[in-house]
Amino acid sequence: MDAIETAVADLPKLKVPLHILPDLELLASGGYAPLTGFLGKKDYESVLTSMRLANGHIWPIPIQLPVSAEDAAILEKKPLASLCGAAAGGDEKTYGTIEVTEIFSYDPEREAEAVYLTKNRTHPGVARLFAMPKLYAAGKISLFRIIDRGVPPECDLTPAEAKSEFRNRGWQRIVGFQTRNPIHRAHEYILKCALEICDGLFLHPLVGETKQDDLPSDLRMSTYQALIGGYFPKERVLLSVFPAAMRYAGPREAVFHALVRRNYGCTHFIVGRDHAGVGSFYGTYDAQRIFANFSPAELGIEPLFFEHTFFCRKCGTVASLKTCPHDRGAHLILSGTNVREMIVRRESLPAEYTRPEVARILTND
Repeated sequence: MDAIETAVADLPKLKVPLHILPDLELLASGGYAPLTGFLGKKDYESVLTSMRLANGHIWPIPIQLPVSAEDAAILEKKPLASLCGAAAGGDEKTYGTIEVTEIFSYDPEREAEAVYLTKNRTHPGVARLFAMPKLYAAGKISLFRIIDRGVPPECDLTPAEAKSEFRNRGWQRIVGFQTRNPIHRAHEYILKCALEICDGLFLHPLVGETKQDDLPSDLRMSTYQALIGGYFPKERVLLSVFPAAMRYAGPREAVFHALVRRNYGCTHFIVGRDHAGVGSFYGTYDAQRIFANFSPAELGIEPLFFEHTFFCRKCGTVASLKTCPHDRGAHLILSGTNVREMIVRRESLPAEYTRPEVARILTND
């Protein structure tokens, strides 16, 4: 038993689900500012109904800790509890503590409808929500350790460390990019367009829990490093992981992703086609339209909206409907879903889809 485990040995133990475990880090580091703990009922209700905390600050996604009725009964008597969990493939460890201030019940159907815009349990976020206990514990958390993600420290920056690196590089205008997929040619086009108006790119791939058919994070990290090494000015790109799990909440998650990148020091944030979407649950540009509810000044970060992009065989390059005059018969649609499906079928990835260095990593060639 290490020193942390010894220090909390007498506390009630709460098991934190894998998809919530990274939230502990982001609450403690300022990644979820102004949040410092799991939401109480007043804030939770306000987030559901208005995408704001009770004090009016924008916050679109509930950050909650589900607990069983048995744990709730213990916490009523002993509100200080240790927070334990097992990262993917690892042993259970203690990551921190929570001072529980409130326990309340919630309606998963109501939360699903508000956050995910559907109660359909084929939606991965909805399915996960319905699988959780039906009580939430609220309270400020203290963090003792972070998840070992197997990436070097320079690729696992806290918000404070990222801001420090931006300052060291002299960046004033920083564009953040969220991804859970390898970067294909359409992504590359968007990133380079954004770099034309910004000093630096913060490539911030999500490495928390994702759907089973999403590619593993270590494989994706290799593709990002290969792409930066061959096709971007390395001094203008900073690669660091975003610990959180995917919610697949579409429009609300797009706002959430923007706010988090603001907390990391970004001034701009890319919102493309069907950001944080899954299946056909959201419209192509719903994640862009939701930003009309907020001003950039209120958000503290400026969203950059991009049209659907594709490879045009006649243009011989990646383009969008804003820049390409040719009919759809000349367009090769590029998407992370298409890339994943081609990999599963063990098909070669053509240069129109992705760079050859990335293709070799993805296909094990």
